Amino acid sequence: MTLVFTGICSHGPGITGRADLAPPDLRDPFFAAYGAMRDALHAARPDAVIIVAAEHFANFFMNNMPSFAIGMADGYEGPIEDPDWLKIPRRRVRGDAALSQRIVAEVQQSVDVAYAEEWKFDHGIMVPLSFLDPDNRLTIIPANINCQGPPLAPLARAYAFGEALRRAADKVPERIALIGTGGISHWPATPDSGRINEEWDREFLRRWSLNDKAQLLDYTDAQTYADAGQGGFEIRTLIAAAAAARGPGTVHFFAPIPIFSTGCFVATAEIA
Repeated sequence: MTLVFTGICSHGPGITGRADLAPPDLRDPFFAAYGAMRDALHAARPDAVIIVAAEHFANFFMNNMPSFAIGMADGYEGPIEDPDWLKIPRRRVRGDAALSQRIVAEVQQSVDVAYAEEWKFDHGIMVPLSFLDPDNRLTIIPANINCQGPPLAPLARAYAFGEALRRAADKVPERIALIGTGGISHWPATPDSGRINEEWDREFLRRWSLNDKAQLLDYTDAQTYADAGQGGFEIRTLIAAAAAARGPGTVHFFAPIPIFSTGCFVATAEIA
């Protein structure tokens, strides 16, 4: 079977934890776009959803920081953060260890990837799931790209990881969806928290929508850090999603929402 759905979305903890503080004229259309993505995702009838996220030192630390990792368990728990702070109840999310193993084996043909049989989801996965799977019906295969602890994998390797995930999805008989989730410009846990570079964000999303590989890979980490903060390194997850989809994308919502500490977006891509 082939990939049946691809999209990207933002995942800051403020999106759920501070939802009541956001301006309704920004929050409500953002949440509505998330709802439309949920409907489209479920309409694609995936047997499993690969969520490519940026993990935030919840499971992987500087004593063992893989560039790429895929979960290989029959179930996962999350959020690892305080549920009252994140405003997402803790739950057990269904996985599929056997399917994950087949996907890992195929990805390894071109990309060195770690695997984890234990994985607690943080807000990077749980915020999207709270919108996309509120009834806890989906089977999830988590994938992580190190966006936290330098040295980071080059953007070209993140693109190659997305290509490998697409190849794996095409090889298994199950219907596979893929969601890339991260931030664009944001400066979490710094004095600049809440700052958003709207111009930079819109330019990245323009490049993502074109799915122009050369333009997507034409960023250096130094430039990204200067213009988009350390949170901008999470574009790796979005680039991987573009590589998996191969087709152009449509941005359904984008707006800077400072109380959420990130530019907020929802987009989908054509499967080519």
